[in-house]
Amino acid sequence: MHRQLAGSTLVIATHNIGKVREMRELLAPFGLEAISAAELFLPEPNEPGTMYAENAGAKAQAAARASGIPALADDSGLAVDALDGAPGIFSARWAGPDRDFSAAMARVNAELLRRGAASSALRKAHFVSALCLAWPDGHEEAFEGRVFGTLVWPPRGDCGFGYDPMFRPKGFRRTFGEISAEEKHGIRDWKGEPKALSHRARAFVALAQACLGRV
Repeated sequence: MHRQLAGSTLVIATHNIGKVREMRELLAPFGLEAISAAELFLPEPNEPGTMYAENAGAKAQAAARASGIPALADDSGLAVDALDGAPGIFSARWAGPDRDFSAAMARVNAELLRRGAASSALRKAHFVSALCLAWPDGHEEAFEGRVFGTLVWPPRGDCGFGYDPMFRPKGFRRTFGEISAEEKHGIRDWKGEPKALSHRARAFVALAQACLGRV
């Protein structure tokens, strides 16, 4: 039995502005006040896990304990088939301490070219998002979402963040950098069957159905 979230305030356990923006957009229909870890001056915990869910859990638990209120964390990454799943859980680290994702995307493209993966057929990839909702008493709920597609070069669009401008989801001609937040979420009005497109939105649909009481 999943635990239902009570109360109106939730910590978003990240210092990533793009993630905070997306999570606030997803949470908005539920009337939840979302406060980021950065706004509470919470430190960024280590991410010792070898799986997305482990790292999401570590971040959510740290924020919940430090703030005394439930916390939601995301650990996500880009897995490229031709790079044996890299950068994967190290996706943020490829951007360096300055979080320069233009450099990270260039590195991905250079690695693909080095391996002879120049055509679209050889540039298959998928995004993964693991969400963890944690309570101060240590209880947690975990959910995962994935979206598959192809990497393009050069990157296109200024929507989204991270590797979005080089990722074209399956069935689309546009990249995530060219797709609006509303379309990526696909769950704006929460009526009928949710049709979430992005990995984070798909994980959030599962979380909302389990812990927020509706979608």
